[in-house]
Amino acid sequence: MLAGRTGYAGIMTSRFDCLCLDAKDRERVAAFWCAVLGWEVTERDEECVRIAPADGSAPPIDVCAVPEAKTVKNRLHLDLRADGGTTAQELERLLALGARRVDVGQGADVTWTVLADPEGNEFCLLGRTVQEV
Repeated sequence: MLAGRTGYAGIMTSRFDCLCLDAKDRERVAAFWCAVLGWEVTERDEECVRIAPADGSAPPIDVCAVPEAKTVKNRLHLDLRADGGTTAQELERLLALGARRVDVGQGADVTWTVLADPEGNEFCLLGRTVQEV
């Protein structure tokens, strides 16, 4: 959206509020993403665990309980960049936290690494760090 515009053709628009992620083991998946992002659990109820940065600088992620396991490739995923270290160091950290490499049909020449969280939800580690962008 262009600076100074209030919305499409001056009409009220929606605002991104939260990303929801389904999980059989919501506590395990929430703990994984807290470790990956340096976030914390900010709310918890019988259905979802909400995680967010302590300073509220980004929309939260709600990790919500579902009875079934993931079965197909995500239609939406997170792209991450290493921040404060190299991409190789961040890849090793993510793998140590429980991420695993996955093949979703990406070519050998891509500049990112496709990974999955402990329940198979895909995400990408981009080739350039925050500092290189």
